[in-house]
Amino acid sequence: MITLSDTRALVLFSGGQDSTTCLAWALRRFAEVETIGFDYGQRHSVELAVRPGLRDGLAALALGGALGPDHLVPIEGLGQISETALTRDVEIGMAETGLPTTFVPGRNLLFLTFAAALAYRRGCRHIVLGVCETDYSGYPDCRDDTIKAMQVALNLGLEARLVLHTPLMWRDKAATFAMAEEIGGPDLLRLVVEETHSCYLGDRTHRHEWGFGCGTCPACELRAAGWRRWCAAAA
Repeated sequence: MITLSDTRALVLFSGGQDSTTCLAWALRRFAEVETIGFDYGQRHSVELAVRPGLRDGLAALALGGALGPDHLVPIEGLGQISETALTRDVEIGMAETGLPTTFVPGRNLLFLTFAAALAYRRGCRHIVLGVCETDYSGYPDCRDDTIKAMQVALNLGLEARLVLHTPLMWRDKAATFAMAEEIGGPDLLRLVVEETHSCYLGDRTHRHEWGFGCGTCPACELRAAGWRRWCAAAA
C-alpha cells in the first residue's frame, strides 16, 4: 500500500512567475519537493526551456527543502483537441463564450489528474499549484471552488488524502512579486524577473523591467501592471 508523506510535496511547475514563486514557497515548507511540468503543444513552449535553469537557481538559493526530481509529462493530445490561442496561431482576444481565447478547456483539470497520479506513486501528500482568481484572465479552472472540488474528486478516486495548496489564490501579481521577495529576498526576486516566462507569445527577445515578453499579450499586461503596483508600494 502506498504511504503518503506529510513532508513531501509535488509542485506543478510551468516555468512562469506564479509556479516559480509556489515552488519557492513549497521549498520553505516541505523537506522534499519534486516538480511536474506538461508539454501539451503550447504556443509558448519556451516556458519548458527555462524550467531547468530556474530549478538550478532555486536549488542554489537553499530555501530549506531538498529539490528532488523533475517530471516532464507529454500530453500533446490536449493541444490537438484544443482550438485556442495557446495551442494554435490564432488571435488572442475574447471568445463568444465570454472567456479569453487563451482558455484551454480542461487544462488544469488534466494537470491535476496527472499530478495526483504521480504524487500518489511518489508518496507526496501535498500538491502545490499557482492558480489564482484574484488577478487572472477569468479561467474557470483557476477558481477556488474548482480546486476544492478537484481535491474531493481526486481523493475519492484514489482513496487517498492528498492536499491541494494554492498559495496565490487570493494574491494579485503585485502581491506575488512581494511574496517572492519575502521568501527569498532580492536573489529570488531577481530570479523571477530574469528567468521566468509568462508571455503567451513566447517572446524572450524583449527585456522589460518586469522581465521578458512581448509586452502586449494579456499575460505580459498582468505581469507589468503587477510590477508597477509592487514598485509603487515598495517605494
